[in-house]
Amino acid sequence: MRYFFNYLFAALLGGFGYCMIEIICRGRTHYSMFFAGAIVLSSFYYISRNYEIPFIVKCIIGMTIITGIELIFGIAFNIILKEHVWDYSGMPLNFLGQICLPFSALWFILSGITFKVLEKV
Repeated sequence: MRYFFNYLFAALLGGFGYCMIEIICRGRTHYSMFFAGAIVLSSFYYISRNYEIPFIVKCIIGMTIITGIELIFGIAFNIILKEHVWDYSGMPLNFLGQICLPFSALWFILSGITFKVLEKV
């Protein structure tokens, strides 16, 4: 219970932050992105608090977490529920139109920024 509020805050900040990034960049978001952002930032917080690993490894892990969450949510919301939240089919090196290499590279950079911020908190 001691750290519950830290993780709750990380989840809420991640959820709202992810939605705000989408609204700024795409002009819209979807409720599922709140949950994706919450999972991602609380995972990053856990990693930053519990593991001493090299920065580049954190970036790779972060990119993998974001890409994995994006694939899971994409399959659930775009393919199964047909909500059309996003579509990467026009992007190079995409998988099922749900994830793609260019965005994974962006997630690598975003992970680095996020982990640097978490180091200071």
